[in-house]
Amino acid sequence: MALRPRMRSRKLRDRFGPEYDRTVQNAQNRRAAEEELAEREKRHQQLQLRDLSEDERQRYTAQWTQVQEQFIDDPARALDAADRLLVNVMADRGYPTESYRQQVADLSVEHARPLEQYRTAHDIAGRAGRGEASTEDMRSAIVHYRTLFVDLLNGRHAQHTAHNK
Repeated sequence: MALRPRMRSRKLRDRFGPEYDRTVQNAQNRRAAEEELAEREKRHQQLQLRDLSEDERQRYTAQWTQVQEQFIDDPARALDAADRLLVNVMADRGYPTESYRQQVADLSVEHARPLEQYRTAHDIAGRAGRGEASTEDMRSAIVHYRTLFVDLLNGRHAQHTAHNK
């Protein structure tokens, strides 16, 4: 029967990628971490997620271009705008956006690969808001935000295609 837990672990590791390792590292033990990840999957199945329409994708892409242009004159405000834009995309896709912690947990099921970059960008944006981030840090954050932005814009179809390759 030891095979069943091993198969569950492999399935979760494949699904969550680096988020699996992060969750195991932060949990009391592997079993607790795997239960948390399984709960995330259950919650995720209850969400009414949808892909964006082509018009929405074009509108968000234009808004992202504005964020990048704003970065030249005011990097800290551009980071704030990038964070808000991502939250708007999440909301339009059907993700609850009530708290950053819940956003990360919900995104981890389908968007685990760019999640660490999102965490890093979010942290840098917070430091930038307090005047504690360098321009290079903020440039890096914009790149990190863009990774999740593109992933969210592409939707589930792209996720399943990439995951099955």
